[in-house]
Amino acid sequence: MVNRVVVGAHYGLKDWLLQRLTAVVMAVYSVVILVVLLAGNVQGYAGWKGLFGQGWMRFASLLFVLSVLIHAWVGIRDIWMDYVKNTGVRLALQTLTVLWLVGCGGWAVQVLWRL
Repeated sequence: MVNRVVVGAHYGLKDWLLQRLTAVVMAVYSVVILVVLLAGNVQGYAGWKGLFGQGWMRFASLLFVLSVLIHAWVGIRDIWMDYVKNTGVRLALQTLTVLWLVGCGGWAVQVLWRL
């Protein structure tokens, strides 16, 4: 029997695909925002409030934020796994990272639905 030891950030295809998928979502959202800005329909606070008051824009923005958070988690987790060898320190850093990202996600939801 072969004992397999998993060391580092080599999780394989699932994480690679997750990184690419979230990058595509962020790129598409960026293009949508760019088109909206170039159209010139959004001017001043009232214009931005009107834009983000629409359900599709809130959903797209939430999808973008979730993509950023997932993308960041996979990237930062890989950094901690590759460069922090002490298991206790690595676990602490990963826990703090998760708490920070969840907090940022909660704050983003609050901002998007407070309008």
